[in-house]
Amino acid sequence: MQQAPDKRSPLPRPPGAADQSPPPLGRGSGGGGPSLADQEYGRQPPAILLIGPTASGKTGLAFELATRFPCDIVSVDSAQVFRDMDIGTAKPDAATLARFPHRLIDLITPEQRYSAAAFRADALREMTAITAAGRIPLLVGGTMLYVKALREGLADLPRADTTLRAAIDAEAAEHGWPALHAELARFDPETAARLKPNDAQRIQRAIEIVRLSGRTLGSFFAEQKAAVPPFRILTVALVPGDRGELHRRIEQRFAAMLTAGLVDEVKMLREKYRLDAGLPSMRCVGYRQVWEMLEGQLPRAELRDRGVFATRQFAKRQFTWLKGMDDLRIIDPLVADPTAAVFAAVDAHLSP
Repeated sequence: MQQAPDKRSPLPRPPGAADQSPPPLGRGSGGGGPSLADQEYGRQPPAILLIGPTASGKTGLAFELATRFPCDIVSVDSAQVFRDMDIGTAKPDAATLARFPHRLIDLITPEQRYSAAAFRADALREMTAITAAGRIPLLVGGTMLYVKALREGLADLPRADTTLRAAIDAEAAEHGWPALHAELARFDPETAARLKPNDAQRIQRAIEIVRLSGRTLGSFFAEQKAAVPPFRILTVALVPGDRGELHRRIEQRFAAMLTAGLVDEVKMLREKYRLDAGLPSMRCVGYRQVWEMLEGQLPRAELRDRGVFATRQFAKRQFTWLKGMDDLRIIDPLVADPTAAVFAAVDAHLSP
């Protein structure tokens, strides 16, 4: 049986490059037994987070996990929150949802908006409810901003103030950005030390935060770090080693969506709701390209290729997010038996 990779790096090793056994789950290092932090971490309820680029096989593996283990599925997909957007979001059909209910899908209409902060609050609520029922939260999806928000929290920074920004710009025009950098150094020396005196955009934002809140930028990020979720989360990342094969899967996936009626779905949405091209729902991959075609901005003959290209670009951004994450169990879903590797990682995580 192939087991989970030994690396917690965001990049997988070449097949057969090294031992594939899962690493120890303890967070401490050195001898002398587990630290207090390790003990506290071990007492937290378990959760599984299954992530990866589009078309990497997350959904199928999630169903296998939910069959093998007492898991309830929570969606981590910013497109599946929209009602009536089923084909282009690859939302499971009614029969599948009856067998494997999903939380955090069909939450809002395509006219509405949903934030990463709202996702984090909703996900933690659902995870708590699942745990209270004696089951294990299984979070599945590819919206990497949601993944980051859940695992690391979000800095609750003040909203941008256009009037204040205009005033800061006027001061910079009169005195220069180095003078404003010097002002920032008096109130927030830690942030100023990281910025160059002519880094206009970041200096403006840092001064804006100080003037609006009376607090330093670092104090907000300290709160964010303290917002680690109270769960012992195993993050399994499906990272295909063969990009060519992933691209072929993406092509097949988008072609299947067109065959299933994606264009008619977008037509229905435009009739049922008051939509425009700037809404988050209509900026989703696939929906944007169909919208452009219906508006006469894209020839029908180019729809498939443009949709495939946009999906590849989306997957590329997902890979970039994954490279910046740590504490991942990397598994290549294109190997002979990725299910066995995922099961091994979960078994180890759930072992006392």
